[in-house]
Amino acid sequence: MLPGYPTRLLDILWAAFGASAALAAALQVVAGGASPFLLFSLGGSTVFLFALTGSESAQPRALVGGHLGGAVIGILCYQAFGDGIWVSVTAVVLTMAFMMATRTIHPPAGANPLIMVHHKAGLSSLVNPVGAGILVLFLAAVAWSRIRPGVRYPVRWW
Repeated sequence: MLPGYPTRLLDILWAAFGASAALAAALQVVAGGASPFLLFSLGGSTVFLFALTGSESAQPRALVGGHLGGAVIGILCYQAFGDGIWVSVTAVVLTMAFMMATRTIHPPAGANPLIMVHHKAGLSSLVNPVGAGILVLFLAAVAWSRIRPGVRYPVRWW
């Protein structure tokens, strides 16, 4: 057996259990178990919050700023230009530039403009699914890290 393997396995199992509970709760809140309007980018955010906890992209500034910024850009692009492929491309590129300029890079949030354009979303989508989904994931990650010794989330609040 390799040195450190049991600890690594324990880390993986702990992260997997926490991520499962957090994502299930977030999707239940966002979709009520049946809505086709799931926020798919929550899956990627779950990986950052539970497996890459210390990374800059997992911190609240990036999580919230990236998701909300990308969603706003997607909604505004759709409302201004419709739902063509060029609109989706433009929305994603603008989201990337926004995240770079504001230091809120959260890669899963790059999916939000695509989701917003595809679903012809309005500003209410900022509350649900986007806001509700990231709030549930964030609170679950904070709570989970308080239970587990040696891991603390967030590393930096802002």
